[in-house]
Parts: sequence; structure tokens; C-alpha cells
Amino acid sequence: MIESQSFRIVLYTVYILLSRLALCQREHYGSKINMTDMLMLGEQVNGFNFNEEPIVKYRGPYFDTTATKNVTSLVGKTGHLNCRIKNLGNKTVSWIRHRDLHLLTVSESTYTSDQRFNAIYNKQTGDWSLQIKYPQIRDSGVYECQISTTPPVGYTMIFSVVEPITTIPGAPELYIDLGSTVNLTCIVKHLPDPPLMVHWTHNNQEINYDSPRGGVSVITEKGDITTSYLLIQRAQISDSGKYSCLPSNANSKSVYVHILNGDHPAAVQGANLIRSLSLNALILLLIILAHL
Repeated sequence: MIESQSFRIVLYTVYILLSRLALCQREHYGSKINMTDMLMLGEQVNGFNFNEEPIVKYRGPYFDTTATKNVTSLVGKTGHLNCRIKNLGNKTVSWIRHRDLHLLTVSESTYTSDQRFNAIYNKQTGDWSLQIKYPQIRDSGVYECQISTTPPVGYTMIFSVVEPITTIPGAPELYIDLGSTVNLTCIVKHLPDPPLMVHWTHNNQEINYDSPRGGVSVITEKGDITTSYLLIQRAQISDSGKYSCLPSNANSKSVYVHILNGDHPAAVQGANLIRSLSLNALILLLIILAHL
């Protein structure tokens, strides 16, 4: 029992000496080392709880892996890939494009003829950002932030470049029964800002919601995804035709609406097919006659 107590006392004495040594090291390195940059060596030894003053030692450069690995940018809108590094010391940071293993930047210098790429260093956060100006779809891919340790260590990120998309569910053709309600939905995604206006046209003419026809209205909900609804009550044959959705800052999209007076869509499509075949037959006949 006495030997056991003596052994525990020796262990505790060694622990105090090591703790004082760690404190001296921290005072020596100053701001270069902090508690988040240390490695824990254990919580408990032979029954003693060392949580009050852990044994620590210095570690080299490492990445803050809480930063997002997936970055999405719009076509033409500057994108940033942020790489946060701790304990960089005298090491350098490089950015590499995986598609062609091209070295883009080293420290804050650009190593490519494409001047759209720049490295930006933020001393306060320790962020090394790769700035990509006027990104295009071809710039999408994997990029790596690399530290010049031996061997080098890297942190990969995925950069995706998207462009605004306008869709109308059901396009390119919709078949609506006579007298029912036409409900056209226009969805606009991947915009830097919601469109100021979403215009609707019928046969290339802007729709007049105050016309004597009546029963025509539009509802637009703006946000990360903008949705515009065109409602036409009591559909008439004259309501058939081409409808186009035109966001103020995105591509337009069109749909052809057929108002059916008791006809089945298959019958309408069959009639169109017959007309198309008849036209082809006429063209073939003219070609034959021309060679006689």
C-alpha cells in the first residue's frame, strides 16, 4: 500500500514538472502558439485527473476543415474559394487546378496567364482565398489549396459555376379543355438577385391584364427561386397560341397552349402528323417532276 502511494506521488510530481515546462514553452512562443494549436496527451493517468492543466505540445500547419468544400457561383459573378490555415509559420500556400494540374497561385503571386485568378490573404482570419473573376461554366471543377510542408498537404474544394435557368413545367406544349382555367407557371433559378419584373406575352404581344376579355391575372413570388403564375379563366379558342415568360434578368421561356373543343390531344397530334406527311409527300413529288 505504501509503495502504491509513493508511486502515485512520484507520478503527480512528474506531472507538475511537465506542466510547468509546457507553461514556459507557451510564454516563450507567445502568440505563435495557443490552446487550439496544441495536442492533448491524455486526460487521466493511474487515477489522477489531468483536465485542470493538460500536457500539450506544438503542432505544425493544418487546415480548418469546418470551411465548406462546395462553392457555387453564377456565370460572370466573382467567386471565392476560402482556405483557412492554422500555424502556417514560414510555409507557403499554393492553389492548384486539378483538371490540368495547373499551378494558379503561390502565396499572393499569380502563376498563370489567366489574370482572372488571384490569391487574397486575410491576416485576421488566416484565410487564403482563390478569387475567380468572371467565372464561366468551364471553370467548374476541383481546386486544391496546398501547404509547402514535406511532403505537401492539400485541401480540395469543388467549384460549380451555374447560369440562370428559366423553365415552364409542361413545355413545350400544353393541351387545355375549352372553358377550363389555364395555369402557366414560370420558374427562374440561379439568379444573383430576384428579377425586377417578369413579363408574359401571348403570340409575342405583351398581355394586357385590364383588357375587356377579363379573367387574366398574374402572381409573382420573388426569392432565391422566383415563380410567376399566369392564370387565364374560362379558356377560349382565341387563347390558344405561344405564351412566353420574360424575366428582366434571365433567359425567356415559351410554351404553346392548345385549347381543345372536345378534341383529344392525340387527335390533334395525329392531324399535325398527317399535315406534315402530306407536305413531305408534296415536296418529294415536286423533286421528281423537276427531274423528268
